Amino acid sequence: MTALGISGVTVTYQGATPVVHDVAVDVGTGDWLGIIGPNGAGKSTLLKAIAGLIPHQGTVRLGELPLESMSHRDRARSIGYSPQIPQIPPGISVTDYILLGRTPYLPPLGREGRRDLIVVADVLRRLDLVALADRELGTLSGGERQRAVLARVLAQQPRLLLLDEPTTGLDLGHAQALLELVDRLRVEDGVTVVSTLHDLTLAGQYATRLLLLDRGRAVSVGTPDEVLTEPLITTHYDATVSVLIASDGSRVVTPARRR
Repeated sequence: MTALGISGVTVTYQGATPVVHDVAVDVGTGDWLGIIGPNGAGKSTLLKAIAGLIPHQGTVRLGELPLESMSHRDRARSIGYSPQIPQIPPGISVTDYILLGRTPYLPPLGREGRRDLIVVADVLRRLDLVALADRELGTLSGGERQRAVLARVLAQQPRLLLLDEPTTGLDLGHAQALLELVDRLRVEDGVTVVSTLHDLTLAGQYATRLLLLDRGRAVSVGTPDEVLTEPLITTHYDATVSVLIASDGSRVVTPARRR
């Protein structure tokens, strides 16, 4: 079943050349689409268009529903979006920050109820944040803060999870831990994931499908084996690489010296 359908999506800023041009892709329920491409390819812009945060042409559908037909509240309940650099209110605790994810479920001027607190408690437990619940968010390490940001998004209980470079600023171990967590939640809850990813090897290990963008256009869509090839990466990243096969069958993209 298709969870997300994108057809002819184009984003143009101030009458200039389109930043994203005529992108089309379908994502199945419970799949993980990794959006990859060189700097300036339009990855983050496409993610914002999918989230309904910027004007665009074309159609974005959640299941059978066009995005523009949904109310802001319904969108917020269905789509969880985590930007590359989230805005963190100063002095806020981890629990209060995660509670912000329950905003779409609260009545105007209303406060959180028992159901909201149960959801937040469950998210704290699943993301191993219980011991940090009362800590000020700004005092956490990079990996802990990224988990808290993910927790706020998951508290929305979305059907679609949009993550813009979720491993930014994380070392390899923390990046792996975060992606393993997202993958476990995807499998356990059936959440559909769309993320931009800078590291091609991690993208190939965790995403079930990849979309390669270059200059705002989709130049390849398919499995990691189909997209992570030396000719495609060499052409669209202007890089010299070797693509190796790891013991688990996944693809490892490594830079190679230019001779």
